[in-house]
Amino acid sequence: MLENGGNSAERKRIIPRRVPVSRREPKERIKDFEEVVRGYTPEEAMAEADRCLQCKQPHCREGCPVGLDIPAFIALIREGRFDEAAAKVREENLLPSICGRVCPQENQCEERCTLGKKYEPVAIGRLERFLGDYELDRGKDVPEPAPPSGRRVAVVGSGPGGLTCAADLARLGHAVKLFESLHMPGGVLVYGIPEFRLPKRIVHAEIDTIHRMGVDIECNVVVGQTVTIDELFSEGFDAVFVGTGAGSPRFPGIAGQNLPGVQSANGFLTRVNLMRAYRFPEYDTPVRIGRRVVVLGGGNVAMDAARTALRLGAEEVRIVYRRSREELPARQEEVHHAEEEGVKFTFLAAPVRCLAGEDGRVGRIECQRYELGAPDASGRRRPVPIPGSEFIMEVDNVIVAIGQGPNPLIQKTTPDLEIGPKGTIVVDPVTGATSKRGVFAGGDIVVGTATVIMAMGAGRTAARAIDAYLRGEADPWANWKVKVR
Repeated sequence: MLENGGNSAERKRIIPRRVPVSRREPKERIKDFEEVVRGYTPEEAMAEADRCLQCKQPHCREGCPVGLDIPAFIALIREGRFDEAAAKVREENLLPSICGRVCPQENQCEERCTLGKKYEPVAIGRLERFLGDYELDRGKDVPEPAPPSGRRVAVVGSGPGGLTCAADLARLGHAVKLFESLHMPGGVLVYGIPEFRLPKRIVHAEIDTIHRMGVDIECNVVVGQTVTIDELFSEGFDAVFVGTGAGSPRFPGIAGQNLPGVQSANGFLTRVNLMRAYRFPEYDTPVRIGRRVVVLGGGNVAMDAARTALRLGAEEVRIVYRRSREELPARQEEVHHAEEEGVKFTFLAAPVRCLAGEDGRVGRIECQRYELGAPDASGRRRPVPIPGSEFIMEVDNVIVAIGQGPNPLIQKTTPDLEIGPKGTIVVDPVTGATSKRGVFAGGDIVVGTATVIMAMGAGRTAARAIDAYLRGEADPWANWKVKVR
């Protein structure tokens, strides 16, 4: 029997397994883009919250990049005080419905859950989603901002990092203008994540809360092209936060990768999302899929692309990944959902070349089998090719999901911005300050492709540093020294 919070005088009955959440059946859900996971009912949320040990030294908080008081909001759910629980979450996170759906809680807060040392951890992500949805259904309150500071901040990019930074700065009393290059705000939350994992209505509702806080949002502005960082300062902004993400797709560098029918997962998902293919037949978007689709890669984006291809009519979708199942970087829940829906996996294989069919489009892909050798710099066992093991697969479409590089526009048009060897913006990790006075950055543009919640944490870190800088309480550039790796 585990102790309640480590106090031997108080013990509680331990419920080993978490309350299950309802999901749509695979045969039903692959026919449309409706959400797969339904979420907790109030009764289920209270039952799951009752599993929490309410530890006196809660390690779960250490795993949350935005610092949620997890035991506090779970305790309020347990008592059925949902409005107060939602308000507690809102103190640190204005995007709970989003985070509860797409953040990898199993590698963050839930990984550090004390109950999880022996049993299943508390379903922190599902409880956060429950509160976010509960509040959205009833009309979300807008946090009261501090008195106006008289300072203006430009936030570039309306993804999770930019939204968090903008919300925090608005709450601190600064006038914030959020710039988005596409025609609607949300960044990767809108164009990169499929509807069946994160409905657009949820993203739009969360963004509406930030807009009602006073954040001005301007779309169709490509900072670095429409306007430069220096021009933003000329227009009267006192500080700039860059959260433009990772939008430059990587390709494997093989023969035939430029054939028609070979495309990046980033481009594929963007077309599906922004052209509303997920609302077929209301929107008959011309996204050509074919019968056989191969997806290269093993992360969440690969799972998203494979499951999207199924929903668009592909008869066979196969993921090719150069390591084994144990090394898959995607969330296990997403892998499980993909397998349930019929996605096939070929492990320990990688592409060698793409070959054209009679119509000039990609028609076959040649791959080579691998075996795992010694660990590489990432700590995972390095895949080693097996000579003479090449094999051919017939394909109609190849979707490449092997990572993305940073969006390069701002780096190219801001000469005094220090750039790392991989094209990312170099920042002070404590403040998010760049080498250019008044400019801060965070998220994928700094660390490469990461998670939604990590980008949010970077946005929060920068917002605090920007606030201190604008109020004259700190000068991040007084001793700015960052070693470029």
